Amino acid sequence: MIVAQFVAVVIIGYLLGSIPFGLIVGRLSGKGDIREYGSGKTGATNVLRTAGRKAAVLVAVLDLGKGVVAVVLARLIVGDNYLAAQVAAALAALAAMAGHIWPVFLKFRGGRGVATFFGGAAALSPVAAAFGGVVLLAGVGLTRFASVGSIAGAIGTCAVLVPLTILRGYPVAYLVYALIGAVLVIVMHRDNIGRLVSGTERKIGEKVVVGDSPNSTRHQSQASQEPPAGGRR
Repeated sequence: MIVAQFVAVVIIGYLLGSIPFGLIVGRLSGKGDIREYGSGKTGATNVLRTAGRKAAVLVAVLDLGKGVVAVVLARLIVGDNYLAAQVAAALAALAAMAGHIWPVFLKFRGGRGVATFFGGAAALSPVAAAFGGVVLLAGVGLTRFASVGSIAGAIGTCAVLVPLTILRGYPVAYLVYALIGAVLVIVMHRDNIGRLVSGTERKIGEKVVVGDSPNSTRHQSQASQEPPAGGRR
């Protein structure tokens, strides 16, 4: 019975996470497929660059909501079994994050999972999520790099859960969620980390145009290096 419940919360969490709010809002804003812009992702940062602040805030709230709702539903499904509810909630939050990053509705091409990570964290431990959120905002404010703030915020959320787990008896499952989630956030920002090192990372507020995604830029660069038709010897 409990195994079936765990499977159910994972599936539901993943499907919730797969809802492409960034793509939906982008289309409603008249920008078409936002994956053709900037980073090629469906998250709020790329929406900000392409569709503006209001659209980005809406997407961020909706993506946060995916993590929250996944946890709430998991607790309702498992019921009064306290330990099982903790594990189910953490599994549902991770599944929602995975769905956002690899959405089944978009051929597994989604966002970086930051907002959904914080949504899950907020439902599991509001204190840890609030601390991580402050770190995120401080990182963005000081550097103007969304990637720096996102990585710092995820690490901050995980870091504060360590003493809360050891000293205050917070569920270990929540710490495991934060650890795995933080690792996923870092991995999904590996291209940003490379651009930060090379000094080519975009700052908040910089606009992009259609076809300015990394994939299209790389394709154009490769195409420009090829000799014109008939020019090969």
